[in-house]
Amino acid sequence: MTRRSPRLVRTLTTALAAGTLLTTAACSDGGDTDGGTRVTGVEASQVAGERQTPSPTATLSTEGARTALITEADIEDDWTQVKDTEAENWHDNLLIGKVDVNDFISGKNQAADCQRLMDSLFDDDLLGRPSGASALRGFVQGDSRLLYQVASYDRTDPQDSLTWMSTLPEKCDQFTVTGGGDKRTVQVVETSLPGVGDARQGLRVTVQGDAGGDPATLTLDVAAVRVGDDAITVTAGGLDGDENDSTKQAVEQGTQRLQDVLAGKSPAASPTD
Repeated sequence: MTRRSPRLVRTLTTALAAGTLLTTAACSDGGDTDGGTRVTGVEASQVAGERQTPSPTATLSTEGARTALITEADIEDDWTQVKDTEAENWHDNLLIGKVDVNDFISGKNQAADCQRLMDSLFDDDLLGRPSGASALRGFVQGDSRLLYQVASYDRTDPQDSLTWMSTLPEKCDQFTVTGGGDKRTVQVVETSLPGVGDARQGLRVTVQGDAGGDPATLTLDVAAVRVGDDAITVTAGGLDGDENDSTKQAVEQGTQRLQDVLAGKSPAASPTD
């Protein structure tokens, strides 16, 4: 497996008419699809505190991280779980490229944030590299992919990354990426998430470019939820459009599973149709 950095790369592969396109998650028109109130950044911790008891402080073990992973039943629809070794090698070539600094009023600083977004989406480390235990699980449905991760950040601060994510819809609302000789247009908007965990942030990233000589739009729904020093992240979508509902289900069910594990309880059975 080749990478641009030492970080683990996951490879999402989606078939197109003219060949194979590598994909990951979902898109938006710039507004909430459900009209829900957005809660992000520092305010999220305050709201979460009103809705639930403080998060457990137990240290997340590798076994606990795996137990906290969601199952097919948690996201309903027709998702099929893949082998962990397959999900570990997913990534999306449409995300590779250099951000055009000329797209930004404040120049290099804004461009750096947008470059960090693209790189972290490619490398599946939006909240930074875990400092403790971690586990992941992948699912497929048609031309869409869903990657779910649980990780401990006990020696770093996942809240810093969540706060950074909350600034991206304004800093990186639309920009251009150049890669492989092609130019791609990227749009970033905020999305609402269930009011779970201590803090949360949702984004929808769309990448319009070219795949196999044909126009293609990659739509990614991205979500991160902090529970104490631990967090879950979800990246879902592909060329078929957004996976907003599945992302919300993964966030809601997954956060509860993580909280149960940290409290020393067995996660409740996954819902059934």
